[in-house]
Amino acid sequence: MRDTNGLKARIQAAAGASKPQLVLKNAKVLNVFTNELEHADVAVTDGYIVGVGEYEGVEEKDLSGCVICPGFIDGHIHLESSMIPPSEFEKAVVPHGTTTVVTDPHEIANVAGTQGIEYMLAATEKLKLSVYFMLPSCVPSTELDESGAVLLAEQLRPYYNEERVLGLAELMNSFGTVQADPDILDKLYDVENFGKLTDGHAPGLNGKELNAYVTAGVMSDHECSDASEAVEKLRRGQWIMIREGTAAKNLEALMPLFNDPYYQRCMLATDDKHPGDLIQGGHIDYIIRKAVKLGADPVKAVRMGTLHAAQYFGLKKLGAVAPGYQADLTVLSDLEQVQVKCVYKKGKLVADNGKFLGESEDSPKVFREVHDRVLHSFQLDEVKESDFQLKEHGSLQRVFTLVPGEILTTEQIVPWKEMEGVAPGVDLEHDIVKMAVLERHLHTGHIGIGFIGGYGLKKGAVATSVAHDSHNLLVAGTNDRDMVIAANAVRANEGGLAIAADGKLIGELKLPIAGLMSLDSAEEVEEKLEELKACARDLGIPETIDPFMTLAFTSLPVIPKLRLNTYGLIDTDMQKVVPVLWNPSED
Repeated sequence: MRDTNGLKARIQAAAGASKPQLVLKNAKVLNVFTNELEHADVAVTDGYIVGVGEYEGVEEKDLSGCVICPGFIDGHIHLESSMIPPSEFEKAVVPHGTTTVVTDPHEIANVAGTQGIEYMLAATEKLKLSVYFMLPSCVPSTELDESGAVLLAEQLRPYYNEERVLGLAELMNSFGTVQADPDILDKLYDVENFGKLTDGHAPGLNGKELNAYVTAGVMSDHECSDASEAVEKLRRGQWIMIREGTAAKNLEALMPLFNDPYYQRCMLATDDKHPGDLIQGGHIDYIIRKAVKLGADPVKAVRMGTLHAAQYFGLKKLGAVAPGYQADLTVLSDLEQVQVKCVYKKGKLVADNGKFLGESEDSPKVFREVHDRVLHSFQLDEVKESDFQLKEHGSLQRVFTLVPGEILTTEQIVPWKEMEGVAPGVDLEHDIVKMAVLERHLHTGHIGIGFIGGYGLKKGAVATSVAHDSHNLLVAGTNDRDMVIAANAVRANEGGLAIAADGKLIGELKLPIAGLMSLDSAEEVEEKLEELKACARDLGIPETIDPFMTLAFTSLPVIPKLRLNTYGLIDTDMQKVVPVLWNPSED
């Protein structure tokens, strides 16, 4: 016999035949269907909204002067990039009004394969924050990347039966997709067969190649860096995720999308964000607040941070303050300033005045079944100075140069130089330093060596195991000795960040969970991270560059124009290794 008692109780409470369990009184309700503010009470029973109007409840909360919005939804994030475990991530973002995120665990999957996915599913199972998953589509990102695992369609297929798995995550190998790569076609076939979604990742893709990408079933993109690119993708039927994270900041360039008709198929996302930015600046509330300051209609901005993501992902009971919807509610004390007063999850108060209430509940599986490969992910011999010797020769040097405020790079050709006090090829006057990427998963011994411009480092070395997406050991520096010290510190900690100068280790942050996440709290991680950033500033890296998040993207061989990974210097447009040094006579 069907149990309809819960539905009956909600209907009776909605009709006024019984008192709702909770009524939020005297507020303005932001209606995402009509883009208006209603003066009304919000009635809640059994975790669902049962009415918007005039109600008396068993429990009542006066919210006079406040605005009740749907709980905010992040349409695309990598939880691992916060450098804190999911239970700590929850404590950081829920007080900012976020009640749901859609995560792509491809960071940890590139380190530990399906064991990494299982870890993230288990670690988020008991959280108050709703965490949905898109399965990593590119492990590794391309054939020119070297990660700790290879995930083909057959490895991903069983996870589509998981209730919280919504589809296939950002299909970064747009080149392979357009070329109808058989492995990609197998994954896309499964997505369609299971009735799921495919997210995109295709910076600069246009014309017929864009048509091919969308024909393949890729329905969104979060890599647009200007409005014209976004509009072309909207015209071809894609949804656009407007991204504003720690390293990639696209909001200002995409402000035209907050207007009609574009905003109706746009949502908000952070992609990658460090703990300090989450705690101090905010999460989706930060994006909405910044957009409003830049001229956006706050009601439309909230709609983009709530309803649109729910519609795109098919989360039918989320994204609105209306009868029948889950009572995930963000209460703002001020709509224009987007100041979060309190947060309700399934009708329960979970954050009040910036404080997370209660303790995050980790799944017992996390501790009972955590795999050795997740906590012991380094298979790398001790690093030596000889490892950083460039074997190429030539009179010209190819440098990949950072683009300010973006994760794109450009190609720069300069004369080869050897100067006293720095490694050969380093030119501090022209902001060029050495970089190396060491394979750390499968003990291959592969090391890529190159030169990066625009990083700002004037002294010492910076090392990190957070290096998208394969997360090998990356180190940039002015001299080989300091590069060795920083790299070996990260190796000894089985993951993390380190800075060395003058032959000494001057700072480190341990990230033992797959070399990506700490076991400490968000506040503790942020304190150590800020100390490291201060060290980086002392060594010349300017305030405008996040020394670690920016460096982390320099290995990802799917973002134009040049990247450095364990195979060497990659031209991402041609998808091939190119020489760092050569002679003009060889052209």
